[in-house]
Amino acid sequence: MNKKNILFVFGTRPEVIKLAPIILEMKNYPDKYRVIICNTEQQKELSNQTLAYFGLQADINLDCMKENQTLIEIQTRILSALDKVYSDNTVDATIVQGDTMTVLCGALASFYRKIPVFHVEAGLRSYDIYEPFPEEIMRQMTSRVAELHFAPTEKNKNALLKEDISENKIFVTGNTVIDALFCLSEDTMQKAKLFYEENEIEIDDKVVLITVHRRENHGERLDRILNAIEFLIKKFSDHKFIIPVHPNPNVRCKIYDRLGEYENVYLLKPLDYPYLVYLMKHAKLILTDSGGIQEEAPSFGCPTLVMRYETERQEGIDAGVSVLVGAEYDKIISLSDEILSRPRSESRLKAQNPYGKGDSAKIIEHIIDKHFNR
Repeated sequence: MNKKNILFVFGTRPEVIKLAPIILEMKNYPDKYRVIICNTEQQKELSNQTLAYFGLQADINLDCMKENQTLIEIQTRILSALDKVYSDNTVDATIVQGDTMTVLCGALASFYRKIPVFHVEAGLRSYDIYEPFPEEIMRQMTSRVAELHFAPTEKNKNALLKEDISENKIFVTGNTVIDALFCLSEDTMQKAKLFYEENEIEIDDKVVLITVHRRENHGERLDRILNAIEFLIKKFSDHKFIIPVHPNPNVRCKIYDRLGEYENVYLLKPLDYPYLVYLMKHAKLILTDSGGIQEEAPSFGCPTLVMRYETERQEGIDAGVSVLVGAEYDKIISLSDEILSRPRSESRLKAQNPYGKGDSAKIIEHIIDKHFNR
């Protein structure tokens, strides 16, 4: 076949993590694909930093973000910048991943030029348009224009079928986030270990990892979450509570004001991907409202409390590897207490990761190859 020009469009760290295995796989076939990497830089430092850990760099950087933009302003800037990308390049297909503003804009810009869109991590649904906001609708809208849907699980495939998407366009592939865990070299993980040693943070069997940043958790919900975390910090004073703090001032200021003075609390800048993986691997408990961590943590057997009221990753809940606790003070405390009161070895999860085995990128490349050779 003629070599195909494949444009990868992403802008955030989670997108990089989940697309990097596919980019690396497609780069193994230079006779079949010309890979073009476009970073909208929705998360500028985090996305470029994470690319580097996979030995990649963007061919196109769009620098779309400005301080205090509204969602409409962000969408306008990304769409306008992408329009020029398509004007300047011949593109045979666009690959996007997930549910961010970059995903929706990449899908729309491609659709407007009648270029097929391949959607990685398709079919996740919470069925609540405000949980997660605005991601639930962005993912659904992307599904309306996608040519190929790479669904991580059968549940995701069934969600797409219910929306009248043709079955011959849907493929269950597992989630590439599991592939990414295996892409990190031993040398990279040793550097992660050294990072914590240099920062005088002993990573032992009493580490609690906490991440909280979602828009729907801003305001009163964040207050309730921090109340619960503060209680746990006081009760389990022999445990270390490590919190990579999101730069959004709505989150950052509250966390520092409430938790900054405790000796067993470590407030860190957003962590490089390998450093976060190292923490997940060693944590006794994870409290998070992140999507990606819900998928990654089961690979390390770590109990995870999801501080959301709805999740589009129901498989983890069904498998018993994570529990929805919302922003409920009593629920967060009681379930955390149950885990933290026992030795780490007794709370390890035995269930297999329901999101994949680490071969998703190979499966996806094979499907794309067949698509172009029909």
